[in-house]
Amino acid sequence: MRGDLVRKLIARGLATGLAVLAFVVLALTGATGWGLGLAVAALAAAGWERRVRPQADGVAETVLLAAGILTAYARRLDAGFDPVLAATALVLLGLTLLVGPLRQAGNLQIRAANLPVRGWTPLVAAELPGALLVLLALLAGAAAATLPAWTALVATLLVGGAAGAVGLDLARRRFRPAAGGGPVARALRRHRPEFLLHFSAPPGSEYQVTMWLPYLERLGRPFLVMVREPELLPTVAAATTAPVVYCPTLQAMDEALVPGLRVAFYVNHGAKNSHCIRYPQLTHVQLHHGDSDKAPSANPMSGIFDRIFVAGQAAIDRYARAGVHIPAEKFVIVGRPQVEGIEVRRGPVTATAPTVLYTPTWTGHNADANYCSLPVAETLLRGLLERGVTVILRAHPYTAQNPASARQLARLHELLAADRARTGRAHVFGAAASRELTLTECANRSDALVSDVSGVISDYLYSSKPYAVTDMVDAGDRFPADFPLAASGYVLRRDMSNVADVLDRLLGADPLADTRWAMRTRYLGDFPAESYAEGFLAAARRELDANATVPAPRTAEATPVIPTA
Repeated sequence: MRGDLVRKLIARGLATGLAVLAFVVLALTGATGWGLGLAVAALAAAGWERRVRPQADGVAETVLLAAGILTAYARRLDAGFDPVLAATALVLLGLTLLVGPLRQAGNLQIRAANLPVRGWTPLVAAELPGALLVLLALLAGAAAATLPAWTALVATLLVGGAAGAVGLDLARRRFRPAAGGGPVARALRRHRPEFLLHFSAPPGSEYQVTMWLPYLERLGRPFLVMVREPELLPTVAAATTAPVVYCPTLQAMDEALVPGLRVAFYVNHGAKNSHCIRYPQLTHVQLHHGDSDKAPSANPMSGIFDRIFVAGQAAIDRYARAGVHIPAEKFVIVGRPQVEGIEVRRGPVTATAPTVLYTPTWTGHNADANYCSLPVAETLLRGLLERGVTVILRAHPYTAQNPASARQLARLHELLAADRARTGRAHVFGAAASRELTLTECANRSDALVSDVSGVISDYLYSSKPYAVTDMVDAGDRFPADFPLAASGYVLRRDMSNVADVLDRLLGADPLADTRWAMRTRYLGDFPAESYAEGFLAAARRELDANATVPAPRTAEATPVIPTA
């Protein structure tokens, strides 16, 4: 994303620039105080860069800073050649060269949460680069305070000892692996999971998997969650009591896929899904993380799964409409269990001071998937506020990744805050809407919805309350044909020129109420409200029970060959 790129460039520039400046001041001038201050600032910038760019290679900057700090230390002590500082320099050099490879080797180790397993080596290896930065900051402080040289050597040896212990344990794991797998594999065999949820996505995408965890837990069968990025491990583990395993390599997956596993669920079309689909003894089921008329919702890659769980017939029709030919027997209509808590209310809006939920989506990875209405949203919000509406503004989690979208959203927050101060209306936005409230709570608090093309509309459709959808692709009369959910909603033009008319119908007579009720069944299935989630639970149990014995391997003809890179 452009926002991430800007942050990464700024972090790189600060870390490198400050390191070079600190070294020049420390090595070539007598201003050791200023130089040590610059060195600490450079170390802080390097720490920030590691947060923004976890795989950043800062060896050159670290060597420059270490050399500059030790030069200043020697100058402060004013004792000529100091063998203790020389030994410190040698240990620091070894640390600087080794912490990167040790961290990378540690990242290749399987890790787990919510399992009775204590694996200290990967955790310590991941913290070594940060520990080195802290060590250099301490050395800078020791130099500024003119502490004896042996204090620097002791501190350096402590960090060096930790690095040495990590290196020895990683070598033991590599060259003398434990028989029967490591402690994670042994703990998983004791857990005896029947299915797994495979998840690979950038950090910040955890909502895709956390929305499914409560329903997988309701199956009452032991399972595990397999994540493929290390940043996902703590956040996903905090959302479930099931074991969560980080598998960075195919070998780690081999270790985690213990006997007894029969079904693998997926929530997106991440490239690393192919690493798990290569296991023919599993039945592979795509769940998706939303149901919408967006182009990615008819991804041809869905064809590689054995089953595709969809909310309703509309999802099956969407693939056909996009020219994606998938055998009918792969589809299973299960409803959208996440909507079970949404209250159903038929009829037009009757509240004299209605509440409207506005959910702009993000700009997408590609221009043809950009349905974001934030550039024109101020006109919409002003129209709502003029009608005395209370607004709940819940933006997509990825909005902040685009700097322009982030600025536009901030402007909307300012507009709502000013109106709240002036009128006392309890607008909800920012963290209060996106973190403190669930989407279900937002839907239940509102009388109507305004949304971009996204899965929010199909979820809100369950309530049967009116909604409007923005035509940001400027399709005009073709819009309902391309995005069928628009046929039961009120379409806002891209330039917002019809906002007054749309809001009149949305908050007034609501002439599309009957059309919307018919659309509800087509998109969300026909399941009783009192047991709506049972549609998914029953389908998932059928897959588990159908595979109580290990299925025969699929033929090469039935299983597409896909890359593992």
